[in-house]
Amino acid sequence: MQIYNKLINKEAKLSLIGLGYVGLPIALEFAKHISVIGFDISKERVEMMKNKIDPSDELEPEAFEGCDIMFTSNPEDLREAAFHIVAVPTPIDSHNMPDLTPLISASKTVGKILKKGDYVVYESTVYPGATEEDCVPVLEEHSGLKFVEDFKVGYSPERINPGDKVHTITTILKIVSGCDDESLDNIAKTYELVVKAGVHRAPSMKVAEAAKVIENTQRDVNIALMNELSIIFNRMGINTFDVLEAAGTKWNFLKFFPGLVGGHCIGVDPYYLAYKAREYRYHPQIINSGRFVNDSMGFYVAKQLVKKLIGKGKTILDARVLVMGITFKENVSDLRNSKVVDVISELKSYSVKVDVVDPFASPKEVKHEYGIDLAEKVEGKYDAVIVAVSHDQYAELSEEYFKGISTEDGIVVDIKGIYRNKIKSLSYWSL
Repeated sequence: MQIYNKLINKEAKLSLIGLGYVGLPIALEFAKHISVIGFDISKERVEMMKNKIDPSDELEPEAFEGCDIMFTSNPEDLREAAFHIVAVPTPIDSHNMPDLTPLISASKTVGKILKKGDYVVYESTVYPGATEEDCVPVLEEHSGLKFVEDFKVGYSPERINPGDKVHTITTILKIVSGCDDESLDNIAKTYELVVKAGVHRAPSMKVAEAAKVIENTQRDVNIALMNELSIIFNRMGINTFDVLEAAGTKWNFLKFFPGLVGGHCIGVDPYYLAYKAREYRYHPQIINSGRFVNDSMGFYVAKQLVKKLIGKGKTILDARVLVMGITFKENVSDLRNSKVVDVISELKSYSVKVDVVDPFASPKEVKHEYGIDLAEKVEGKYDAVIVAVSHDQYAELSEEYFKGISTEDGIVVDIKGIYRNKIKSLSYWSL
């Protein structure tokens, strides 16, 4: 009997390894149809999920209702499953090199409990070839089994968008791939249980891996172009958002915007592709240039503000700046790879006094990740206010609000351009 049939008849269980932003929504969606084991190495997170609390603060308690799922941090419990989905982070290190440590560790965990006939599907974003070249050998080593002959492997890249309630696991077309025709069919049918939008069957795992990594590389390069344009237009005294609004009236103009590019995808995935390209003796120039531009924007914003403060006769050592928003994007609590931190660090390097507020971020996590203390509330007057993240709470703020928290000759730095044409009497600058 095929693994798909065993799953729908509940003669076999599916396991999800890694219950973060990606893994937990997938696990819960599958658990509405089949028996699921949700595994995470963090006992604290597992206890929260047992109590219907999403540690990532993305899902409501109702999302856990009616789900056939067991949460565990004990790897031995994974033996009960026959279809394993690995959804662990794939970050970069301090040198912008791929860090496969979580992926290899998860592969070891799965390999130790792997049985004949089992399936392993990877969702973590990697460079083309990583599943077969880096993960499969670990599975074989720790299981004593032979790839394809004893167990099957597939790759189906995640497309979760944190904070997005419209584009979810069920509504986004899913790319699936397998190590042979049989595995592709079983993996596709299994995902079709939960993905209403359907699946795209890629011809190989490498194609599926490459498709995922270029999705974010394409966005990264396009945003880098907008950031470079914003630097040019700033020197010309032109507002970039005004330019883009005008250019956007053409039917085929691509509507990308300048900004800080952080998070766990766009700011990371291009480095994976560039790393693999060098193995084939090609040094990608456009990809690397885009990364350089985007990685520099936080420092650029801070330096522009320092220039403006000096230009107004402010004493930098006495200057107070309020940064509104520290998460990597709007309306989420996700702090991973936030480039707002670059703005803060650069300002502090000039000895500017910086306060940071954010309605979504956890003060404990901000302190742990970046050593920054979030201010409980806005107090006193600031020489400049940087609206770094366009949270909904910030979108409707008026100029009167900024006047109330600003010194005379205060500056509003609007990174996302949400107050364009609304700030009249205060000094205003955006990318």
